[in-house]
Amino acid sequence: MNKLILGRFFPGESILHQMDPRAKLLAGVYFILVLFVANNWQSYGLLWIFTLVVMYLSGVKFSVYIRGVRPLIWLILFTVTLQILFTSGGKIYLDVGPITVSNFGIISGIYIFCRFVMIIFISTVVTLTTKPIDLTDGINALLKPLKRLKIPVDEISLMLSISLRFIPNLLDETQKVMDAQRARGTEFGEGNLLRQMKTLVPIFLPLFASSLNRAEDMANGMETRGYQSGEKRSTFRQLAWKRKDTLCIGTMIILTFGLIVLRTGGFIH
Repeated sequence: MNKLILGRFFPGESILHQMDPRAKLLAGVYFILVLFVANNWQSYGLLWIFTLVVMYLSGVKFSVYIRGVRPLIWLILFTVTLQILFTSGGKIYLDVGPITVSNFGIISGIYIFCRFVMIIFISTVVTLTTKPIDLTDGINALLKPLKRLKIPVDEISLMLSISLRFIPNLLDETQKVMDAQRARGTEFGEGNLLRQMKTLVPIFLPLFASSLNRAEDMANGMETRGYQSGEKRSTFRQLAWKRKDTLCIGTMIILTFGLIVLRTGGFIH
């Protein structure tokens, strides 16, 4: 099974599982934005403490989150490496042509690494503790004011939810196809670039066909249940904002004030 955790739902009875999806979505997006307020070790330390506490409150083992970061770790490290090699400032350790390794670049790379990992962790918390159908209702509720601008909010929220829900399924299916091709003797990552591209063709074709079949089955299922795009719909699921949701938003405001207090306007050397 593919190791990407983002987009999956883990059933549970934690306090985060019981929260309103609107509160979790707002807090998640707000956290990603407030990350850019941090600019020193103290503020990033506060963000890490907050992130770890939220992960603990989710009731999901930390090993699950670590496993979810692994598929993206090379992309993160590549971005961090570019930041380190092409950012100048402060004490210079290496200067060869366009490549410059400096104190400022190293610190910036560490901060970017922290941002990426914390974004993945918090986003994963939201999806792990929220049912896909609740996620759809939450997105729809938050985007509802846009209906006045004639924006198809229902369709947008449905597409976002379906996309997020089926990313792990698509990756799982990719892994199964690759395993089947390996069993037939296909070697991935071997040979020159052209040969490697040819080995990907037996993956994309069955994966594309399977995705079309899945989309058709879903469309037929929605049509059978009477779904019609653009029509006013009713639902028996009613979102209920509770005290814990208000407490969550209040905690985010307190976190913001803490970051502002710790912010010094520059790097700490």
